Amino acid sequence: MDKIRQVILYKNYFLDFYDVQPDKVKDKIEYVLFLITVSERIPSKFFEHISGTDGLYEIRVEYNGNIYRIFSCFDEGNLIVVFNGFQKKSQKTPGKEIEKAFRIMTEYFLEKTK
Repeated sequence: MDKIRQVILYKNYFLDFYDVQPDKVKDKIEYVLFLITVSERIPSKFFEHISGTDGLYEIRVEYNGNIYRIFSCFDEGNLIVVFNGFQKKSQKTPGKEIEKAFRIMTEYFLEKTK
């Protein structure tokens, strides 16, 4: 399959989250990241804009009844920059996690302009 998008990780924010996950969760995360790179249209089940934010998206992963969210954004068209992740424990995405992701996204774009 040809890649439509490129996924990159910004610093170690995502890896800090990823490294502590069980192997089966890592496999599912890798599968969803692969789908994002090759799908013409990414199903909202796996990828959705976070309302009320300017350009912040969440990658949605579900495994064995547990829900995981990984924040990201688009840059330069088909480049997806991956930030932090967390395990979701309630229906609503916690505001502090969104704020953290937004801070990281701002850091990414500021660093990029230097």
